[in-house]
Amino acid sequence: MSQQINQILLDWYQQNKRDLPWRNTRDPYLIWLSEIILQQTRVQQGTSYFLKFSSAFPTISDLASAEEQQVLQLWQGLGYYSRARNLHRAAKMVVENWGGTFPNTYSEILSLPGIGPYTAAAISSFAFDLPHAVVDGNVYRVLSRLFNIHTAIDSTKGKKEFQLLADEFLNRQNPADHNQAIMEFGAVRCTPTNPNCNICPFRTHCLAFGNKSQLELPKKEKKIKVTKRELHYVFSMKDGKIALQKRTEKDIWQHLYELPQTSSAVKQKDLIQTDKHLLSHQKLTIHFYKENSENAPLVNESKTEWVSPENLSEFPLPKPIETFLNSIL
Repeated sequence: MSQQINQILLDWYQQNKRDLPWRNTRDPYLIWLSEIILQQTRVQQGTSYFLKFSSAFPTISDLASAEEQQVLQLWQGLGYYSRARNLHRAAKMVVENWGGTFPNTYSEILSLPGIGPYTAAAISSFAFDLPHAVVDGNVYRVLSRLFNIHTAIDSTKGKKEFQLLADEFLNRQNPADHNQAIMEFGAVRCTPTNPNCNICPFRTHCLAFGNKSQLELPKKEKKIKVTKRELHYVFSMKDGKIALQKRTEKDIWQHLYELPQTSSAVKQKDLIQTDKHLLSHQKLTIHFYKENSENAPLVNESKTEWVSPENLSEFPLPKPIETFLNSIL
């Protein structure tokens, strides 16, 4: 049964796989780069970033020797900036510990910053043909429906159960194509909503389809708690230059540049506009003020860099700050 399903999956993949640039290489560095970019990012958006990064940093040594600000600036707009910081840290580790050659075992790959079991399995199989099964959101969905499993995928029990099932289901003679195939199938055919089950090659094998429970799966037990937060920024210019400050605290947008922050005490003074911005766990309400003689002390000169508008592209900015500056300049 498993062998038959595996063959159907591989046949479907060969006929339907998308032509994506990271699928045309066995270079573990480029595969790793694509996997980090595609975390929390749609393929369409991620492709342009992959091409930018691989062009700017053709080798892992190039990435390791880059300034963090350059890495963050190229990442600008992708969000989840810890991914970029970990990418940079890991590149430095590969140069320091492996002489710039990407490690070729699952355990060594897993030891790198920002790499968890899924990413380590993906790189191990795609680059080195090692028999490690990937389990991402797409795989959870395909397996839960195919085998009609109602265990919550975000529970400890569920994570273990699905990893064991993925390991058993893995085609060990061709782990690279198998992993690519099951993720691709979940991404383009066995979709979260409106899957076209009537033309699915697994419709006679899919237990959830037989039980009409496919739209209930996969199950989750936890809901993401979203907190509300307000931020207050001052737009200040001096001699044609804009005041920027670097975020250094462990918080959202760490190591990115922003306008000087102020307290809510100036809420009614010189308000330019208020914007909303949604992050994965936070709903931001962002207020922008214009500096005048009354609130001039709000800009701490010791922490401020004065930047010409034409040089803003050299500074990594959070998306809402970039959008505001584009609208006002």
